[in-house]
Amino acid sequence: MQNETSLRVLYLYKILMSYSDVDHPLSTNQVLQYFDSIYGIQMHRTTVSKYVELLCSSGIDVVEIRSRSKKYYINDRTFDLPELKLLIDAVQASRFISAKKSEALVEKLTSLASEESKEELKRNLINTSKVKSENEKTYYIIDAINAAINSGKKISFYYTEYDEQKNLVIKNGGKPYCISPYSLIWNGDYYYVVGFYEARNRIHTFRIDRIARQPEILSEDGYPMPADFDTSEYALGVFQMFDTYKSEKITLIVENSLMKYIIDQFGIDVYTEKYDDNHFSAQVTVSASPNFFRWIFGWGGRIVIRSPESVVFQYRKMIESIIEQQKIFLHSN
Repeated sequence: MQNETSLRVLYLYKILMSYSDVDHPLSTNQVLQYFDSIYGIQMHRTTVSKYVELLCSSGIDVVEIRSRSKKYYINDRTFDLPELKLLIDAVQASRFISAKKSEALVEKLTSLASEESKEELKRNLINTSKVKSENEKTYYIIDAINAAINSGKKISFYYTEYDEQKNLVIKNGGKPYCISPYSLIWNGDYYYVVGFYEARNRIHTFRIDRIARQPEILSEDGYPMPADFDTSEYALGVFQMFDTYKSEKITLIVENSLMKYIIDQFGIDVYTEKYDDNHFSAQVTVSASPNFFRWIFGWGGRIVIRSPESVVFQYRKMIESIIEQQKIFLHSN
């Protein structure tokens, strides 16, 4: 009899987890109907109250709504509906997650909701990300890198890119890269591994979905993280305007109407002050890399570099190179 009662209490828990939530409480009659239709068990309505008490005494947060007909739902869910929607949206928007894996993850997240809420989630699912990774091994790659970070070991992996024919090819002359991984960083819809790349004698970033297959964790201990290396500072400098370890303070002159874009790019704490009636100056800390220069160039003169002079010089040289290349192609035709 004790085993039968325990089993029925478990059934009640499954019913409440599957079919009830704060917006869809189950009446006693509905609970009895589920017992009959799912498990073939017929009970007296007073038994439901008894089983609810047993669930509550075991630590399950079952809420009882007192009315003409008592209603019940489980309050303590892992995620509520808005949280599940946020997680599902994040999965669908993530480019590094393949379409197949996204579908599987969404299915798992949806299963955490009640049946009524599942239908609401499915009705509201809109996938706006058309560009998804083709790499189905991303999760195994992340798992291996994480294991190497925790054990302080080096990893070896093959890194890919697309050639002009859209063929996926191995970089580095077909040879593997060897790094000492320090951290995994999420930025701009992609995952990156940050680590010390001995061949270049510097800290470098690699995009996870471009790693060909699961990295090999080597027996060799990794190169220690520099004492002055701060992952957060690195992410701010490198991932805002990619790709080197060293960042520097750069002063920009910006049209007033572009303040929102400066804040979007560099955060609300970016230092700004009035420059003239139509412009403000902004002091940002970034890597003076080609990506940074391309971002500046994309504003068509509405954002200009004021200092330091060395960065102004680099930017000028890049523009001159673009003009020369343009001339070459125009003359060749």
